[in-house]
Amino acid sequence: MASSVSPVQPGRIRVMKQALNCTAKPKGPVVYWMFRDQRVRDNWALIHALHQANQWEVPVAIAFNLFHQFKGAKARQLGFMLRGLKKLNSDLRSTLQIPFFLFQGEAVDTIPKFLEDCGASLLVTDFSPLREVRQWKEELCKKVNESVSIHEVDAHNVVPLWVASDKLEYGARTIRSKINKALPQYLVDFPELNFPKRKWPSFSNSIDWDTLIESVVRQGAEVPELEWCESGEQAALEVLMGAKNGFLKARLKNYPTDRNNPLKPKALSGLSPYLHFGQISAQRCALEAHKVQKLHPQAVDVFLEELIVRRELADNFCFYQPQYDSLLGAWEWARKTLMDHASDKREHIYSREQLEKGQTADPLWNASQLEMVHHGKMHGFMRMYWAKKILEWTTGPEEALAIAIYLNDKYQIDGRDPNGYVGCMWSICGIHDQGWKERPVFGKIRYMNYAGCKRKFDVDGYIAYVKKMVGECKKRKAEVLLNDKAKSLHT
Repeated sequence: MASSVSPVQPGRIRVMKQALNCTAKPKGPVVYWMFRDQRVRDNWALIHALHQANQWEVPVAIAFNLFHQFKGAKARQLGFMLRGLKKLNSDLRSTLQIPFFLFQGEAVDTIPKFLEDCGASLLVTDFSPLREVRQWKEELCKKVNESVSIHEVDAHNVVPLWVASDKLEYGARTIRSKINKALPQYLVDFPELNFPKRKWPSFSNSIDWDTLIESVVRQGAEVPELEWCESGEQAALEVLMGAKNGFLKARLKNYPTDRNNPLKPKALSGLSPYLHFGQISAQRCALEAHKVQKLHPQAVDVFLEELIVRRELADNFCFYQPQYDSLLGAWEWARKTLMDHASDKREHIYSREQLEKGQTADPLWNASQLEMVHHGKMHGFMRMYWAKKILEWTTGPEEALAIAIYLNDKYQIDGRDPNGYVGCMWSICGIHDQGWKERPVFGKIRYMNYAGCKRKFDVDGYIAYVKKMVGECKKRKAEVLLNDKAKSLHT
């Protein structure tokens, strides 16, 4: 059972499986299966695992399972993740002396085998609303020994998902008050991490990180790594609150006015890659933002709305709507209007390959697609325009949604995320939105066009900005290829 004196609020922990002999003091170690929250600091799941291990006086270890190109992830995403994990492993050894075990294959096979091999008594897992992860955990509950308990800890959301709401919420306005009501209880500072009382019997699990990273990057080379985004917990903290260019120190004041201008990307927080991979806690970001609220009250309010309410609304949708990436997951009014207009004549029809290469008649759309392909991050305002144009230029809403998700997951550094699925569903299927004036192709789905963008920002300036950026990216890539070729000839 989760201890009543745990430093983690009981509402943050769900018991997914209870060991049969739960009255006796467990003798086996505690294993924390990490996947969504890849950090040592500010991690409620690790705090819980350590507390339970120390209370029972048993060792604790972290296990991580590397999936082969999970949901289309390439070198860009997997390289970033593994470089962060390499640093995490080093931090664990030097600070807490907790071993980190890395497995490759199917988690439903590797994790139960590891639990059996080490005689574990408790498995602590991260929370994720995604279908595949929930299915793995259901399988784990069936496969692990009856002497093993399984606890799921929501260390990703500030207010745990199941505390915030027990149902599918219609939109931000319906979940906001529920989250705000629970914030005083859950938006608290983190306790200090305790050292393990019992050491793991062996540290012989050495990982050849450089070889592993080289192999993964080579296999996923179709979407190369990014130079501008350094991974790891320290890098994430620097982006949040670094003295020179940290978001809260130097850029927060412009957030309310400039965040929707694609020509002012520095007005954005830049935290989404770190939040996606769990290299920083949203709760830490919120706590630090509160410290500067008196200086920039409006900016902090807008930032916290995005960081907490909107992010947790996305998790709510993916958790309570199993068809979160399908037209079947849309509200009935949206499905009806989209199907009523599915056969409407389109001015253009583009294939997935044409869209992927940015080969359309719209230079603004092409620029947004190329920004994502080469920079790994499309500006949030452009993501809306980008997805809505895909609806306009494909054979129907099902194809449009499938292409949008495919491209988002393949190229965005923060792809394969509830925010990404909800962003595509909002743009194409009206999720968390309302019906608007009916028009061809879109029906009652909110419409966006080129002229509307021109009224909001300097469209020609954005196109020129992306063209220059893409040219620089291609030049650097060519230089890297030349250097690699030279090294190969030399050896």
